[in-house]
Amino acid sequence: MKIVRFGDSALLLNFEQKIDEAINNQVLSLYKQLQEIKEVTFLIPAYCSLTVGFSENTSFKTLSKQIEELNSKSQSTDLELNSKIIEIPVCYQTPYALDMNEVSEKTGLTQQEIIDTHCQETYKVYMLGFVAGFAYLGSLPEQLFCPRKEEPRKEVLVGSVGLAGLQTGIYPANAPGGWQIIGRTPIPTFNPKAEKPTLFKAGDAVKFKPISTSEFEEIEKRVSSNTFNLEEYYG
Repeated sequence: MKIVRFGDSALLLNFEQKIDEAINNQVLSLYKQLQEIKEVTFLIPAYCSLTVGFSENTSFKTLSKQIEELNSKSQSTDLELNSKIIEIPVCYQTPYALDMNEVSEKTGLTQQEIIDTHCQETYKVYMLGFVAGFAYLGSLPEQLFCPRKEEPRKEVLVGSVGLAGLQTGIYPANAPGGWQIIGRTPIPTFNPKAEKPTLFKAGDAVKFKPISTSEFEEIEKRVSSNTFNLEEYYG
């Protein structure tokens, strides 16, 4: 781990620069522990880095020493991250699976094999980024590895589920994007007006569940009419 200054009131923790679950666990371990330090003003975890904001009541040198001590302890003990598992319903059918044929051509898998393979894994939320609430999930089974589209779309619909390299993700809002879209969820994953705006946080686990177009439309109607209760849906 390397600690560098990040402006006047923040520092950046850099780990080995690659997407790796063990490295990300180390990031999340420190993320969890640093929440207990009152001088820490904000924390932004990523794949292999952690941005730490601090108040004027501490200094770069003092906080760096605290972090080094915490990191040393976290490497010598098994920290329980207490990840929760969130099941996301996805319709993998037309008209939601915009790139299913392209993914099938690139992977050599049938549509049903793509769906089955995508749903068999439990994915880790490595980080949030790109747009508010966008969760980078990984890692995909190797047989689903697929490059981004050569020409990104100007707009990808909210709820679209895509693939890119070893990652999968859900668009939390209408946004431009180049991921290969294989389905769509009717579940809202981001609400800026809610007390907890994002459905996901770094360290959570996600599973996908296939649903029919009629099931999609039923949930979508409830969301549109404000009769869909996210907490009730997840018990």
